[in-house]
Amino acid sequence: MCLGCGPIGVRAEPRETLALAAKYGFESVDPPVGFLLRLSDAELKELDAELKQKKLVWGAAGLPVEFRRDEDSFKAGLGKLPETAMRLQQAGITRIATWLMPNHQTLTYVANFRQHAQRLRETAKVLGDHGIRLGLEYVGPKTSWTRARYPFVHTMAEMKDLIGEIGLDNVGFLLDSWHWYTAGETDADLLTLTNKDVVLCHLNDAPAGIAVDQQQDNSRELPCATGVIDMKAFLSAMVEIGYDGPVLIEPFYRPLRDMPKEEALSATAAAMKKAIALVE
Repeated sequence: MCLGCGPIGVRAEPRETLALAAKYGFESVDPPVGFLLRLSDAELKELDAELKQKKLVWGAAGLPVEFRRDEDSFKAGLGKLPETAMRLQQAGITRIATWLMPNHQTLTYVANFRQHAQRLRETAKVLGDHGIRLGLEYVGPKTSWTRARYPFVHTMAEMKDLIGEIGLDNVGFLLDSWHWYTAGETDADLLTLTNKDVVLCHLNDAPAGIAVDQQQDNSRELPCATGVIDMKAFLSAMVEIGYDGPVLIEPFYRPLRDMPKEEALSATAAAMKKAIALVE
């Protein structure tokens, strides 16, 4: 169980987040990268001791490289990555994850595929030098990948192709139950993977009464809220492939964001525990 405050709309300082995670039964926490980079070696050791005392570990950090835009932006981020990755390694972080834009206004699928493979290969090489895995998330909703002229990777099969083209052992999936559902996939697709293929897992449900091709990416529900997404099938497959990493809720759910902090955390923890109970 991983706590990510940002995805549920909770604002908390890094050390407060650790206390809240322990209070509500989470076992890992999204790494606050900017905060960690500002700490001295001694402060990192102190924070590590606090994590151990609270029986917590780090989840997956966000990727601090802008690979979706122009070449200058990408090179600027890549140039800073070795130092950042070294500090994250010192902090004990072994996973980084990011998402792919499922379309492009000017690049065809093949041109975009080549650009992603080249840029993400360079990025993953640096991360691999510091013992960090890179998880990539495809965005499944038809309302997302049809929004620009040229659709791009938006299914598990296409992401397998991209990961294969990148060709590095430390690159795998960020698997999200929402994107798995909106891509029209099943537990059989998940069972083609192994634990080493999955870096991070997100759980969500979908609003009821909306056709799958009409679902909007910024309107989701907490896991097990509606039953539209077969959470038992998704998590049973994760158990069967031996997935042992962080599981995070990313609902983009306005009522949750409008709740007081502690109420939102309580609701998130309860939803996570309800989902996990399906496969215990």
